[in-house]
Amino acid sequence: MKRLITHAHILTMTDEMAPLENASMIVEEDTITFIGQTPPAGEEFDEVVDMKGRLILPGWVNTHNHSAMTLLRGYADDLPLQTWLEEKMWPIEGRFGPHQVRWGSSLAVLEMIRGGTTCFADMYDHLDQVAQVVEDSGIRASLCRGVIGLGSEEEREAKRREAVQFVRDWNGKAGGRITAMMAPHAPYTCPPDYIEKIVEDATRLDVPIHIHLSETRQEVQQNVDDYGVRPVEHLERLGVFQRPTLVAHAVHVNDEEIRKLANHSVKVSHNPGSNLKLGSGIAPIPAMFKQGLKPALGTDGAASNNNLDLLEEIQLAALIHKGASEDPEAVPAATALKMGTVYGAEALFLDHSIGTLETGKKADFISVDITGPHMQPQHDLVSLLAYSASRDDVQDVFVDGVPLLRNRECLTLDEEQIRFEARRAFQKVAP
Repeated sequence: MKRLITHAHILTMTDEMAPLENASMIVEEDTITFIGQTPPAGEEFDEVVDMKGRLILPGWVNTHNHSAMTLLRGYADDLPLQTWLEEKMWPIEGRFGPHQVRWGSSLAVLEMIRGGTTCFADMYDHLDQVAQVVEDSGIRASLCRGVIGLGSEEEREAKRREAVQFVRDWNGKAGGRITAMMAPHAPYTCPPDYIEKIVEDATRLDVPIHIHLSETRQEVQQNVDDYGVRPVEHLERLGVFQRPTLVAHAVHVNDEEIRKLANHSVKVSHNPGSNLKLGSGIAPIPAMFKQGLKPALGTDGAASNNNLDLLEEIQLAALIHKGASEDPEAVPAATALKMGTVYGAEALFLDHSIGTLETGKKADFISVDITGPHMQPQHDLVSLLAYSASRDDVQDVFVDGVPLLRNRECLTLDEEQIRFEARRAFQKVAP
């Protein structure tokens, strides 16, 4: 398939942040082969798509999610993290089986595609089901079997073997759209020797590590009480940062810890919506940027957000740090958009192929309707995206050059079936 897109505004998300006007893009199979205002003459195309009135840009990259938790959206709100986890989430998640994970993840992927997300990271159980949904839907994902190191030695080792086997079975599959990581859940749920074993696994398999880090003050204090050091130093001592690493949250990190993370080139997934809703705090994102880190964005699971709208996270990132620091320049609109695209691709170690629109990169892109009244006048399209646009403005979603959403119609998933089956899947485990 060779497709020509014409008459569009195109925001490539490269160093030049001014959108090209009345521009064209050529996609051959899964790859971008041309971007500019005058396409090569004399070429023939299988399809010519007029995108007048639309802005083309890279799809959103959601760097932290627990997709099956869509089944728990609104189930236990307005609680502190530890109460929410230990008394509400973990007991009912213990009832989840492959059926719940399949339909909860299907619901999540449907929501993400509709909102313009083309790639996401997921940490959960029954990951074969998630991977199958990814393969069938056409979305891109970095997946890891989340491993909580509680319970008996036999239980812990079984989980670790499952995580290793998932990497062996799925890394590089779905035409390369699926990549895999190893995921010890967090320092407070995994004993030190268990984390060290998982680091050894990640080294042997040559995959990154994804782990929750310093989400709450209580978590940090518990680490100090248990191990005598704060979580960043704890993970450093255990060798975690010797692997390419993505940490989720990093809300309660101090300047010294930020320097350590930067020195080890650790990637950070900032989850502002979830952190606000759980009362966990606001991560020191401006300080991270000053130390050379490039935080990306994640939604976390829908049980703590309560949606998977990455554009909303972009908008929150652009706003809350201005208010918290009393500095309107803390996270500018262009930076917030990069957090949701370029830096997201870097955080998932996929920036060689996605995150920007450039010749030779994968054709993962979305179109946004810019004709609505809330998108007028068009003084600055970057600003409009960061402060005015909504997920309902997303019209088209392509991954690997394949349309997943066209004119707001989902092409690869049965929406009615997913809504029905997701409701039924929860009813089967409801207390």
